[in-house]
Amino acid sequence: MPPKPTTTIPSSFFPPGTPVEIGSHDAGFVGSWFAGTVLSHNRSKYSVQYETLVSDLDPSEPLCETLHVSQVRPVPPGETRGCFLVGDHVDAYWNDGWWEGVVTEDLGGGRFGVFFRVSEEQIEFGKEHLRLHRDWVGGKWVPPFEQQEMEKVSKAAGIVARATTTQEIFIKGTIVEVSSDEDGFRGAWFAASIVEAVGKDKFLVQYQNLRADDDSCFLREEIDTLHIRPYPPETLVVDRFNLFEEVDASYNDGWWVGVISKVRIGSKYRVYFRDTDEEMEFEHSDLRPHQDWIDGKWIIPSRALNF
Repeated sequence: MPPKPTTTIPSSFFPPGTPVEIGSHDAGFVGSWFAGTVLSHNRSKYSVQYETLVSDLDPSEPLCETLHVSQVRPVPPGETRGCFLVGDHVDAYWNDGWWEGVVTEDLGGGRFGVFFRVSEEQIEFGKEHLRLHRDWVGGKWVPPFEQQEMEKVSKAAGIVARATTTQEIFIKGTIVEVSSDEDGFRGAWFAASIVEAVGKDKFLVQYQNLRADDDSCFLREEIDTLHIRPYPPETLVVDRFNLFEEVDASYNDGWWVGVISKVRIGSKYRVYFRDTDEEMEFEHSDLRPHQDWIDGKWIIPSRALNF
């Protein structure tokens, strides 16, 4: 019999007083991280106090919230970047927090244009207000800090080849997964096939399960390369999923990224979805290990956090 999963979080992970970054899933704040401090924790929740956000009820008081563990991560180690390249995935310091975006222009003099997918706007930043984007996956920063200089040199030498490789990967008929930034669809990936390339950075795709509004055929859309990834490779059969493990759940014709919040008896699990702040129950057969497509490689996190 497998060991009974624990539902407690060790107090040594983010003890009270620990500086952290806090992610938000509220409308208009998706993809942002704000500085804060842990006040307390209880099972899968952290009570936190923001450093730069204030209470709606009393602007003289800092905002305090109780959030799921997946919305709290360590403060990234500091680093200084001399320059950024067009196409770099970055965080930009804006409106009291760090917001996820992509460098689209090198304006010279250490200034860069950054495009934010969620708000669909481009803003100019100095290099001192930018940092390379990283994800906190399985208790580690992805990509690791110590590898960045090597990756930067590789990017500088092969930026044209990388664009060519994208065209070679997503050829006509290739099965891919497609994401959306529309409300109600964030955190989901839908299977589709490439119909044809449309310009340099867009493809016409046909969904495998989503149908057109009149239900006459499968839906077709033009999608940019930031929202397309190869279809995930098959992984080893997983006998059971663990508490706080990141998974994809099959729901409403797509795969939705979530975290195991409770392991039930038998083959059922409760899954928490960050983007909607909801929990749902799934059979083991409706889940798959979550994988991230980062810098042309599949990364398989073992847990949402490393307890």
